[in-house]
Amino acid sequence: MEDVVIAGAGPTGLMLACELRLAGVDVLVVERLTEPTRDSRAGGLHPRSLEVLDQRGMLDPFLAEGRPLPGTRFAGLPLDLSGLPTRYPFLLVIVQRRIERLLEARARELGVRIRRGVEVTGLRPGSASAGAASPTAGAAAAASAAAESVVVETTAGPVETRYLVGCDGGRSVVRRLAGIDFPGTPATTTSILGDVELADPPAEQFLIQRTPRGNFSVLGFEEGWRRVIVEEAGATVADSTAIGFEDLRAMLIRVAGTDFGMHSPRWISRFTDVARQAACYRSGRVLLAGDAAHVHSPAGGQGLNTGLQDAFNLGWKLALVVRGSADEELLDTYHEERHPVGARVLSNTRAQSALSAPGAHVDALRAHVGDMLATPDANRKIAMMITGLDISYGLGPRVPDRELPDGTRLFEHLRTGRPILADVAGEPVDGCLVSELKGSGEPLLIRPDGYPAWVESLGREALSTALRPWR
Repeated sequence: MEDVVIAGAGPTGLMLACELRLAGVDVLVVERLTEPTRDSRAGGLHPRSLEVLDQRGMLDPFLAEGRPLPGTRFAGLPLDLSGLPTRYPFLLVIVQRRIERLLEARARELGVRIRRGVEVTGLRPGSASAGAASPTAGAAAAASAAAESVVVETTAGPVETRYLVGCDGGRSVVRRLAGIDFPGTPATTTSILGDVELADPPAEQFLIQRTPRGNFSVLGFEEGWRRVIVEEAGATVADSTAIGFEDLRAMLIRVAGTDFGMHSPRWISRFTDVARQAACYRSGRVLLAGDAAHVHSPAGGQGLNTGLQDAFNLGWKLALVVRGSADEELLDTYHEERHPVGARVLSNTRAQSALSAPGAHVDALRAHVGDMLATPDANRKIAMMITGLDISYGLGPRVPDRELPDGTRLFEHLRTGRPILADVAGEPVDGCLVSELKGSGEPLLIRPDGYPAWVESLGREALSTALRPWR
């Protein structure tokens, strides 16, 4: 029996696999694609995601392959990141295929098993319900709550596992088989994008323009090609309609008045502003993370980053439960903490879609919003939200990195995936798998994901309770 099966070898699934293996949990990742995608897909890592990678000692290869930018956009309006309270106050431009390659290398180094060309086709409860009738799709996860395992039917045969995590994208098969509702709002626009070469590129490396006919962007992620994105006002394209290079070119000419001499397409795709979120992130022994749990417009580049941070929140909790150090109720805190984060992303991307629509009324609104974002307080508030630096769980926001008296940094002490107990007098951690720090500031227990698990005002009895899963 597997400890955990993860469906999907995208950034979320690979990050979760790394977290689980770091904690000593056996992990099998199944991925329907037979080889890693060559498509560029998402294009950047936010400051909080860079902190997450730093906290696990994984950041340097990403910095080496990416390119820092001091700002990003909110509905196409400039958003400055340079003053944010982090060691990494910038957007790291790095396309998703490179992110996946680096994460997969780390996962394999840790001993994660990845089976490609394998699709999930069904779910049923495992050993504790042997002999029970096979449930229909949707009842499987509910039945698995009473079972000790779940059987994942795949194209390569059945796999029994204690937990299954669906990281298999917006059209998640795991979510559908688990019967988890996916409410939200339908698409109002369709954008076509393409990674192409341009004979007559604009001078700007990142050109973003709004016109009466729609919006277009020409983005320089890497040398030798540009990403062109175009949205025509009032135009939607059904998912069943085939699109190609000529569709992109024709729409760009209508909206921008030129095609910039585009040629040699590498990737053509589309996206919409559909916004949906799973009603629950956990149903029995089935959990969801990343796009399987939330889909929305790519405005602000939040999708991949939100998924990475889902994985960072879930990983240590699932590991403790699998190892028997914590009760299953700990997994409920994953939904409690991350569902509001996903809901906020849906809300702000809907707002950005509204602010990007054509018309005089939106023009006026954009002028006022642009003026507000030019003020330091408003810029900081929105930038902290978009980048995830302001996320706060029960006891407060993330604990920031700091230099310590011994010459190390606080984040370096999180690289084992264990919590940190800082500046607590006495010997409260005998037999605990925690890192003790002295001279680091106020008494504090820091969770493996960098958020506080105990503060001094809660008292020593609460500290003993908080430490219990690591004894």
